[in-house]
Amino acid sequence: MKLSIVNSVMTWVMRKRFSQIEYFMSHSQEVQHQWLERLLYMARDTEWGKKYDFASIKNYETFKERIPLSKYENIEADINRIKAGEQNILWPSEIKWFAKSSGTTSSKSKFIPVSFESLEECHFKGGKDLLSIYCNNYPETNIFSGKSLRLGGSHSLNSIDGETYSGDLSAIIIENLPIWAEFKSTPSNKISLMNEWEKKMTKIAKTTIDEDVTSLAGVPSWMMVLLNHVLDITGKDNLLEIWPNLELYMHGGVDFTPYREQYKRLIPKEDMHYAEIYNASEGFFGIQDLTDRNEMLLMLDYGIFYEFIPMDEYKGLDSNTIPLEQVELDKNYAMVITTNAGLWRYLIGDTVKFTSVNPYRVKVSGRTKHYINAFGEEVIIENAEEALLKACKATGAEVKDFTAAPLFMQGKEKGAHEWLFEFNKQPNSLSNFIETFDKSLQEINSDYEAKRYNNMTLNPPKVHVAKDGLFYNWLKQKGKLGGQNKVPRLSNTREYIDELLELNNA
Repeated sequence: MKLSIVNSVMTWVMRKRFSQIEYFMSHSQEVQHQWLERLLYMARDTEWGKKYDFASIKNYETFKERIPLSKYENIEADINRIKAGEQNILWPSEIKWFAKSSGTTSSKSKFIPVSFESLEECHFKGGKDLLSIYCNNYPETNIFSGKSLRLGGSHSLNSIDGETYSGDLSAIIIENLPIWAEFKSTPSNKISLMNEWEKKMTKIAKTTIDEDVTSLAGVPSWMMVLLNHVLDITGKDNLLEIWPNLELYMHGGVDFTPYREQYKRLIPKEDMHYAEIYNASEGFFGIQDLTDRNEMLLMLDYGIFYEFIPMDEYKGLDSNTIPLEQVELDKNYAMVITTNAGLWRYLIGDTVKFTSVNPYRVKVSGRTKHYINAFGEEVIIENAEEALLKACKATGAEVKDFTAAPLFMQGKEKGAHEWLFEFNKQPNSLSNFIETFDKSLQEINSDYEAKRYNNMTLNPPKVHVAKDGLFYNWLKQKGKLGGQNKVPRLSNTREYIDELLELNNA
């Protein structure tokens, strides 16, 4: 009875926020430009505020003319100063948290500043809004009668100098969550913040199997590892035998398409719900708000001002940006953010496409760097994943992980793309899989089609089947298990694929 009351009260509280979400949906441009004014005002007396005279900036055109676009490398020196204890450089409030992020398996880490405002107004708000939207869509939910199983990052917080700390964003969030949030979550903070990934997975599995888990939250690839571990420990056939009240999986970080059917088998429940989020160390950007479509509502009142660069005009830091009100449907844009943690006109490296402009909804289409364009083909992740879905449907296959790189021209030999696939379920015909994938990619991408025409520039793709666990073991060798670490899907160099092929052939 008490749990029922708690669930009813929590559902009511979460649904109250929805009117504010509806406001920015209908007043998008107004809300965005109010945030730009507020950010400039708040930071006017910082070192950057004085350098670029924030106080005199009265409109967007002046803002983009005066403040240059930046990547991490451009502001790394200032971030290092903040890490060393200096303040009021990029943002006025004290910054003592730094989200350690690489995004790929690169050995060089980024340390993204996390202010109190970005925690409260962005990251925490995003988590609450996800539940608010869910409760609005499903008012009869019982999600708060049980606990949420969260799968956080692979690194706990590390002290930099006794006063500033770095770690995965998830660790920073867990460390700062209110007590009531920990009460409704599992596992405990102590287990969630364990450093050693494989030991943590076992500990999570053993401590959550007796809980009433009603929701899951985590990156699909790593969550899959955990859930299979739970089934191995319990000897059960599916998760509903362990957690019968499970009703929601909140996911993000990687495309969910390759995992969807696998999760349906793990959770054989017709009214199981899935909600995608778009978040990163730099901010919380989007939430799936529709029950029948998987694009995400761009969240516009989180202390972030958005700009966009059309990818067909992309020139890195010399690119021309446009504000939200000028974007068009189905065009590929690089995203630029200005945030309440002191990132000013910052290129995060993601590309998005708008599926709606009233309200603004997006799909993540890839990365500005993660694509193959060695021969003018401009294949992005979105292209590859769409073609891959068609190949899997045609051959009954399930792909667990993949990566690709160019095979460069040697003498008179034409170029090609080389692909490495790890399957959960092998295709009934590998040759049919390759042929369908190649043809689908040509249908999706006209530049690729032109290069493949009569094998004039590109030969058919060269495909390798990876040994079971190859990508997992590769990440383990690099100390990159868990969290936000991801397999780089596409690359213009052979750095990753050569390492993986060597390991595959060992």
